[in-house]
Amino acid sequence: MTARKHLLYLALEAPREGQASYAHIHEIVGGLQRRGWTVDLFVPSYSGHWKRPGLARRMMEYLCLQWRVMRAFEEGQSVYVRSHFLAFPASLWARLRGAPIVHEINGPYEDVAIAYAWARPLAGIIKWMWRKQFQWADRLITVTPQLADWVRDQGVATPVDVVPNGANTDLFHPDAPCDVDLPERYAVFFGGLARWQGIPTLLAAKQSPVWPSGVDLVIVGDGPERPAVEAAAAADPGIIDLGRQPYRVLPGIVAKSICGLVPKNNLGDRTGTGLYPLKVFETLSCGVPAIVSDFPGQADLVRDNDCGLAVAAENPEALARAVADLAADPACGKEMGIRGRDAIVAAHSWDIRAEDTAVSIQAMIDTRKGLNG
Repeated sequence: MTARKHLLYLALEAPREGQASYAHIHEIVGGLQRRGWTVDLFVPSYSGHWKRPGLARRMMEYLCLQWRVMRAFEEGQSVYVRSHFLAFPASLWARLRGAPIVHEINGPYEDVAIAYAWARPLAGIIKWMWRKQFQWADRLITVTPQLADWVRDQGVATPVDVVPNGANTDLFHPDAPCDVDLPERYAVFFGGLARWQGIPTLLAAKQSPVWPSGVDLVIVGDGPERPAVEAAAAADPGIIDLGRQPYRVLPGIVAKSICGLVPKNNLGDRTGTGLYPLKVFETLSCGVPAIVSDFPGQADLVRDNDCGLAVAAENPEALARAVADLAADPACGKEMGIRGRDAIVAAHSWDIRAEDTAVSIQAMIDTRKGLNG
């Protein structure tokens, strides 16, 4: 049967509104649909809830989701997997069934051990299961060039395309409305409060004598580091903890700030495969300069477009000094913001990323046609 533009999209890790994965999945799916693709999205039943079920239920859900994909597949369709080591059954099935399958890779094997302590003793089998999936796939998509290099270093010969994160330029823009009660001048951090996000550095920077007077710190998000954020906010009235906010509320909060902060650290040596955090693209799309840790990817984006500052990682004083520099020169910050917005609109919107994804999937289909004569 002739291949058609019908995709079965499998995401085992539940996307939740406010998380980067939620934006990534729904923006790409929406962009593909605008280009005439039919996309059936398979996500866990608890995706709309912030409280995750226990490990046993999640494992059962993962198996059920993959069984549903297998049952739903028809000749002419393609399978898209947001890569997960437990997607092994779907990959093996695709290999045996001859179903065309593409894997989107968002991080190296080590990310699992960082996120889940229970997985550390299983590192060897996890690597094997993941590498097999990469080898069996028809096409791979990575979110950074460094991650593409990493995949090739694993001895994987599968064709690889690079499609980084992006921003919804219609939602994240300089005039985004905001109904939240906010201070007059502030720097903003938004996203998951995870260990690798540099929350200790962020909080220590606010306490540094270098931090500019009259500039508050607004924090939006939730996660394991929430107790530390709550304690800091209780002790310092200049730290405004907004907790989790709806995705559509974020742009207005970001657009009113003097700068967005992305103080990621190198926990688990994650930076070797490059970093293109969603929050960097969204900050710049709002016409706001970004202050980022000096790691490949995010620092290159900021430097190449002169739309923010890159500072040494895990250095609270360097972060505070960068905030002070932008606070002291609003005109410079505004110019950086304009350049950042222009760069995102020109080359880094989610619509552009969806087009790149469609091209990658079509290349997989065309290759299959060529092999089958």
